[in-house]
Amino acid sequence: MVVTGIYYALFLTGAGALLGYFTKGWAGIPFYVLAAFCLWFFRDPERQVPPGPVAVSPGDGKVVLIRRGPDSTRVSIFLNVFDVHVNRAPIAGKVVDVHYKPGKFLVASKEEASVDNEMNTMTIDGSVGGQRTLVTFSQIAGLIARRIVCTKKPGDFVTAGERVGLIKFGSRVDVTFGPEWELDVREGQRVAAGSSVLAHIGAGRTKQ
Repeated sequence: MVVTGIYYALFLTGAGALLGYFTKGWAGIPFYVLAAFCLWFFRDPERQVPPGPVAVSPGDGKVVLIRRGPDSTRVSIFLNVFDVHVNRAPIAGKVVDVHYKPGKFLVASKEEASVDNEMNTMTIDGSVGGQRTLVTFSQIAGLIARRIVCTKKPGDFVTAGERVGLIKFGSRVDVTFGPEWELDVREGQRVAAGSSVLAHIGAGRTKQ
């Protein structure tokens, strides 16, 4: 469980207890319900990272868009409030850039969110299947989210599936791959952070 969830739960429980003490005992019940929701929302389950020359999903959610360009492909994943919001590194390598951009809080499932919303973008330089590659992914705030947490900085080394941050309360992650990658997902598919394969390099993986 993420420590943030414990802090929220303690605050809400305290607020509920005070309200119940000074008014009616049952008046604090909504705060207790919210405290329980926060403990559940900030859950952080262990994940089994698949081997091979693959990139894993940095977030739980639904693939809402795949946009192919001449030199890159972007996969957009929408996280609703019921998904796990801990983000993970898609590949192993060196974090070469972390860039925060303030912005709007549009509904994260919309395409405009990839451009207009508050976001934090991380680029990882790694070697996958013996080939050097750069993979970029963005943590994007949504309609409810108002805080992006990133625990890595340029110069840090990460492993595939390693925890790198979280987005609070509904959000989106965009992952951009170069032409050396072949996708293993489709629009409408649900994925899990750290365990679902988004793409692979070369012939080291058999598509299912």
